[in-house]
Amino acid sequence: MTYQAIEDYGIIGNMHSVALVGKNGSIDWLCLPRFDSPSVFGSILDDQKGGRFLVAPTESCNATANKQFYWPETNVLVTRFVSADGVGEVVDFMPVGIAPTDQGYHWLIRRITCVRGTMPFRIECAPAFDYARSAHATELKNYGATFTTPVLGLELAAQTPLAKTDNGVAAEITLNEGETTYFVLREITDHLICNQQVSPERIEGLFLHTINYWRRWISKCTYTGRWREMVHRSALALKLLTYEPTGAIVAAATTSLPEGIGGERNWDYRFTWIRDAAFTIYALMRIGLTEEAAQFMNWIEARTHELKPDGSLQLMYGIDGRHELTEETLDHLDGYKGSRPVRIGNGAYDQLQLDITGELMDSVYLYNKYGVPISYDLWTQLHRLVDWVCANWQRKDEGIWEVRGGQQHFVYSKLMCWVALDRGIRLADKRSFPSNRERWLQVRDEIYRDAMQNGWNEQLQAFVQSYGSDTLDAANLLMPLVFFLSPGDPRMIKTLQATNRPPSQGGLTSGGLVYRYDVTKSPDGLRGEEGTLNICTFWMVEAMTRAGAADPAWLEEARLMFEQMLGYANHLGLYAEETGTSGEALGNFPQAFTHLALISAAFNLDRALGSRR
Repeated sequence: MTYQAIEDYGIIGNMHSVALVGKNGSIDWLCLPRFDSPSVFGSILDDQKGGRFLVAPTESCNATANKQFYWPETNVLVTRFVSADGVGEVVDFMPVGIAPTDQGYHWLIRRITCVRGTMPFRIECAPAFDYARSAHATELKNYGATFTTPVLGLELAAQTPLAKTDNGVAAEITLNEGETTYFVLREITDHLICNQQVSPERIEGLFLHTINYWRRWISKCTYTGRWREMVHRSALALKLLTYEPTGAIVAAATTSLPEGIGGERNWDYRFTWIRDAAFTIYALMRIGLTEEAAQFMNWIEARTHELKPDGSLQLMYGIDGRHELTEETLDHLDGYKGSRPVRIGNGAYDQLQLDITGELMDSVYLYNKYGVPISYDLWTQLHRLVDWVCANWQRKDEGIWEVRGGQQHFVYSKLMCWVALDRGIRLADKRSFPSNRERWLQVRDEIYRDAMQNGWNEQLQAFVQSYGSDTLDAANLLMPLVFFLSPGDPRMIKTLQATNRPPSQGGLTSGGLVYRYDVTKSPDGLRGEEGTLNICTFWMVEAMTRAGAADPAWLEEARLMFEQMLGYANHLGLYAEETGTSGEALGNFPQAFTHLALISAAFNLDRALGSRR
């Protein structure tokens, strides 16, 4: 087999882990039992050694087309195969809303049906445990097969006889119109072992239960504006990326999918960034998903009680709150289309990134305003953080993009230090909390003057990436979004205009898509190129939307850019981190940050456009 395009995948999950299912019917990525566990199927990172679970028509079938779609308003995925002799479907899902003691808990179910005519199917289940580092024993059973290692065991329940292969099991079956068969993959545990066939009635019951769960959940979304289906799909994707036991949201479901094919910009995103907090709380609250916002807020509050001895906050954590995210490379894996190294863990976890306190304070401020008033105990931890910003805002750091080419005075970092002070002051005033108000006011104003003086490039007539630089950074588009500048401020408009120019003219926008910065002008310690960053395009849409209050031409341009960007989603409405020069998806998939930005941009653009009557 060959590598599929990143955009040719859909995802299913149960808020503990997700599986990537290709349009060819192959599950090429699955980590068990959690998002950040070692992979069981990982052929997306090594087509030969990674392992997969394939359900597809046989080659003799000569299938002429395959399509993929979600059961409406759910995360139940349908892959449809069409041939001259018939139509077949594979329905993939992981049951949700199931008690740990119930049959169906942490199952992965593949229901195969011949819808019309006749269709022969090939089934291959070949796990590769621990990122293809651990051998396993395969045993055939009267109900299917088991795959075991000293650390993890899986069993595959099947309604058809299986045969051993080099790395797993395989089977071929022919289904006639109306016939259905099932495959169930699940972890072997002490208290729940199948050891028997799974009844079709139980599978159908779990299917209906899962459909109803997702429909009830998305019905809580209050968004009814334009682009409703895209907003709902983004919300459903974010729910899949949420770790249910803690409420944390992983940045993406995968590791090491490249930002440039064949390059080294390959990172592990199966962790939770504090930076995402403000965007997450804002987006979820805006569309009525208050329960999810509250869960994530609880996770954030727990992290504030784990500050470093100097009073600072780590920039990212494990989904269970762990601090150590040591990075290592898996040299035995070839990487997606030869993109090496394959990394697990993330070495940026101990970088200095001054912006994160601003994003944290903004999220708490928003939650206190639109959700539930925060506690005094949380305030005491936030007070320490704001004091830390007062003492450290003048330092250089690695910045929002986690560069590995040396610390700089990044303008965005200074901006978010200002946000930390500003939101601290607002919270203290709103809730009458005790604070070092006079000091905070003084430092906040110092940061503002410093950023305006040193972040503005008179020659370029724009805010630049770092003090003394002559290159742009899309992160500065957030200035009006956090109320640092008025969206109609001449400096903001000029920065918007400069960023909206093509790279050949010093800008960051190519064909309506926005780069985060110009890698040829901003050394970041890494080789190779990258695509446009999807979140930056949505930031541009928001900045234009807000500028439209003073000049309606910006609003029209924002709508055009937004609707063009929707066209770069994959066939299921999902986005990876970046978009390549040929419109292909690049980077880890799907990326939570992108879908959060889509929700925010849709909400504010729809409101600015007004009633459709």
